[in-house]
Amino acid sequence: MYLDDRRPTITPQLARRVAIMGGLAVVVLGIVFFRLWYLQVLSGERYVAEANNNRVREIKVAAPRGEIVDRNGRTLVDNRMGLAVRITPNDLPREQEKKTRLYNRLAELLDMQEREIRSSVREQLRALPFSAATVKQDVGLPLVQYIEENQKAFPGVTTEKVFLRSYPHDEVGAHLFGTVGEVSAEQLRDKRYREVEQGDRIGQSGIESTYDRFLRGVNGATKVQVDATGSLTPRQLPRQEPVPGRQLRLSLDLNVQQTGHEALGARKGAFVVMDVKSGQVHALGSSPSFDPNRYVKRIRDSDYRRLTSKALGEPLLNRAVQGDYPAGSTFKLVSSVAALEGGLIEPGTTVFDPGVISVGGRDWQNARKAANGPVDMRQALEVSSDVYYYRLGQAANATGDGRLLQRWAGRLGIGRASGIDLPAELPGVVPSPEWRDRLFKERKTDRPWSVGDNMNLSVGQGDLSTNPLQMAVAYAAVANGGWVVRPRLGMRVEDGQSRPVQELKPPARRRVNVSAEHRQVILDGLRRAASGPRGTSTDVFKDFPIQIAGKTGTAEKGLARADQAWYIALAPYPDPQYVVAVTLEEGGFGAETAAPAARRILASLFGVVGDERKVVRGSSQTN
Repeated sequence: MYLDDRRPTITPQLARRVAIMGGLAVVVLGIVFFRLWYLQVLSGERYVAEANNNRVREIKVAAPRGEIVDRNGRTLVDNRMGLAVRITPNDLPREQEKKTRLYNRLAELLDMQEREIRSSVREQLRALPFSAATVKQDVGLPLVQYIEENQKAFPGVTTEKVFLRSYPHDEVGAHLFGTVGEVSAEQLRDKRYREVEQGDRIGQSGIESTYDRFLRGVNGATKVQVDATGSLTPRQLPRQEPVPGRQLRLSLDLNVQQTGHEALGARKGAFVVMDVKSGQVHALGSSPSFDPNRYVKRIRDSDYRRLTSKALGEPLLNRAVQGDYPAGSTFKLVSSVAALEGGLIEPGTTVFDPGVISVGGRDWQNARKAANGPVDMRQALEVSSDVYYYRLGQAANATGDGRLLQRWAGRLGIGRASGIDLPAELPGVVPSPEWRDRLFKERKTDRPWSVGDNMNLSVGQGDLSTNPLQMAVAYAAVANGGWVVRPRLGMRVEDGQSRPVQELKPPARRRVNVSAEHRQVILDGLRRAASGPRGTSTDVFKDFPIQIAGKTGTAEKGLARADQAWYIALAPYPDPQYVVAVTLEEGGFGAETAAPAARRILASLFGVVGDERKVVRGSSQTN
């Protein structure tokens, strides 16, 4: 018997399966081989570079901000070197107990809370693990010397020089320049700060905020190498130097700004000096002011409460652009334009002013009950006849939709933001029938609109809310031929040698149609108010060498408060180049306080030497 050792043949189905499996294996091996070849041959150099970069860390070197100078190149804001206490994470004690003792020693030395130091350092190191964390900026030299002499007691604590903002003129212009502070998490999401990193300092208010993109500069970096454990190695790597920010030139005139600041003194108020054609602001100030040098490092909650305290006069409030004031008789320029352009009256029409009229069961009278007799518009502006304008307010209320005064106020820039290159400007309010009736329906006032509201508006009283900058824009529009300018402070961006890099072109002006005849009538009336025999400010300017046109204003603001004083001047007459607007809270009659302040500012603006008049009594018509 023979054994059959022949093995069974492979079936076709099995052969097919083996072929498929073999093919798949070849494909997989091919993919793996190709990937390895791609990584090692084609991308090898890139991954080597990335591996090296994993061993290199960058420590940010903050760039100094650009300086801010006035129109003549005089420094308004610059930088100074300060000393900061910082913590280097690599040299901190590893044991929690030792770290706590270190933080306690620092807290006692720096007059800070231990938990404040701990949380601040933790947050900074979480964002930038290899950079030093700042504990406190701008510390004194003796403290720095103490830390350096006792380095064993302060492991990981270092000191270094930092750039801090400096304001050489203290309170002068503080509301304009603004503040610089660390970027917030919310701001980091803003597209304006795409190049900003956590821990960077940016402009938080004022000019520092508006032109931050020019002033900020570009940070540098110090590169360090670390080993696999994250510890620093002694190898020195190239340093990337920071690029300082650009210099910003403003239209501000430092001499005029200082004079305006001095003219207000410690009184609450504001002033504006502006070119009537270009809108360039030569001075803009608010009082009381504050010294920004005290808040260079940061503004604490307690600081903010003090700066916004009504009892202390709200020093942080920029009254020139955020004031909510009735304009008093300075508003008569707006009423004059509305009445003439609206056809309520002709330039030569005479209105009899007996000193008082009765409307709605109430007596409406002139300041100090003065009776002016027959007056046309020029004379009404000269003597500041309230009765004349009460009649216009009455007529305007009965004409069409009763919004003639409101429309022209808006056209001339009252009750709307001017567009100045400062943040936080407030638009104010021009009261209208719709506005008051809505408040009445919402039970926020005790009555709907009446003719008396329009009569009050015609003389700048009642619910009108405006500020010196808006009034300056309105006066400029009458003086320059009907152009409503947008006030500007920024002139151009410059390099470190004061060479122009970029001109900051003024924004487009808006045109309102006011006939030349009507404008001239109003300007003549303002000129007579400053120089005529019965002018409300003639006594203030009778010996002033520059001819001006101007208007006083005295506005009531609550029964418990003294009147608010105003003065707005156009100079030189008859072709005005500048408008000066001054207001003083509880200043009384405009001719007695605001007009003398305006005279001091005008003297500085035109270089009038020896003009030191501070208090001048006005004539009998002083509203």
